[in-house]
Amino acid sequence: MAATDETGPAGRNTTVPGTPPTAGPPTDPAPRTGARMPRWLPRAMVLALALIAVFQFGSWAFHQLTGLLINVLIAFFLALAVEPAVSWMAARGVRRGFGTFLVFVGVLVVGAGFVTLLGSMLAEQIIKIVEDFPQYLDSVINWINTHFHTELRRVDIQENLLRSDWLRNYVQNSATGVLDVSAQVLGGLFRLLTIALFSFYFAADGPRLRRTICSVLPPARQAEVLRAWEIAVNKTGGYLYSRGLMALISGLAHYVLLEFLDVPYAPVLAVWVGVVSQFIPTIGTYLAGALPMLIAFTVAPWYAVWVLVFVVVYQQFENYVLQPKLTARTVDIHPAVAFGSVVAGTALLGAVGALIAIPAVATLQAFLGAYVKRYDVTDDPRVLGHRGSGGTSAFGRRVRGLWAQRRPEDDGAGPAAGVAGAGAAGSGAAGSGAAGAAGPGEGGTAGAS
Repeated sequence: MAATDETGPAGRNTTVPGTPPTAGPPTDPAPRTGARMPRWLPRAMVLALALIAVFQFGSWAFHQLTGLLINVLIAFFLALAVEPAVSWMAARGVRRGFGTFLVFVGVLVVGAGFVTLLGSMLAEQIIKIVEDFPQYLDSVINWINTHFHTELRRVDIQENLLRSDWLRNYVQNSATGVLDVSAQVLGGLFRLLTIALFSFYFAADGPRLRRTICSVLPPARQAEVLRAWEIAVNKTGGYLYSRGLMALISGLAHYVLLEFLDVPYAPVLAVWVGVVSQFIPTIGTYLAGALPMLIAFTVAPWYAVWVLVFVVVYQQFENYVLQPKLTARTVDIHPAVAFGSVVAGTALLGAVGALIAIPAVATLQAFLGAYVKRYDVTDDPRVLGHRGSGGTSAFGRRVRGLWAQRRPEDDGAGPAAGVAGAGAAGSGAAGSGAAGAAGPGEGGTAGAS
């Protein structure tokens, strides 16, 4: 009787007859339901939530502090503008804080005097216009009745205007908006005080601020920061002083015109034109010329036309003659770049961006110009806008090329014609005529024949 190996495959798979088969081990076990999550997953979720919370808080804080950041930016550019004057006084023994105080007091006195003179002039003119308004209205009504055959009367117009719903609603809205106007005025004064305070500290503590910034940077970075700071001071200060000089020249020119036309308040109007036309980009010229035109119109209508013509002519003289010479070493940027920077600054920061756009772009242009490598331009006519060398167009070169391709086909007929002409004129003349008519290549052939 042969022994069987119960431990082998045959012994394990055999069953006793009459007994139910035993279930073998599962070939594809089901996944365990009690498996743990990866250890990194909770940390990743907490980190993601923390990053989202920090981003939301930063976005909220940035929107809340936008006004303060804009004020600090304005103060920084104002400090850069007065930096040359403060440094000049500091180099001559004046303490930097006291020199900054003197500069700010001078700016405040000039600004307050300008606003006071302009306000008094506008108040007197408004009172005069209100007093003379009935006469203006009577003249307009008479002109309408004469040309359109109507029967309008000033009394009827005044009664209809006083009883109109539009005037009643306007008065009610104006009464409710007094508090809003007061709040805006107080907010503007607080903003002006904030800008003045920050700009004073930036200008007075300029060396300390630069030392603090450079203390956290390596030496190579310190040199770059100081260089950028110096360029910003030169460009911003140069922009301010060049604009001030052009404002002085513009004010003197318009004062001569207004005094010649006997327009009232000529000095104040001249100062208005000079300041507004130079320190308000793009639209400053039109705003500056509107007020003198209005005052001149009250004297004589034709005087307003003369003022308009002078403003337009002087603006062209300033753009093409005066401004390039005064700004050649300060903020020499292309007019298209200046206009685009003003538009971009206005879109980003409003009126503030329009004021600081040009010095900011000039600073950036000067800083990048020190690192951009430039090469000599080749003497290619296309650089000057010529389409081809020697003034020949592409069509002319194509025709000349086609003619040069057809000439080898006519080489056989050319010498024959030359020889025929030479037989009639003589053998001596034939050789010279064939050489002259055939050209350099064909002359050798004619000589050989």
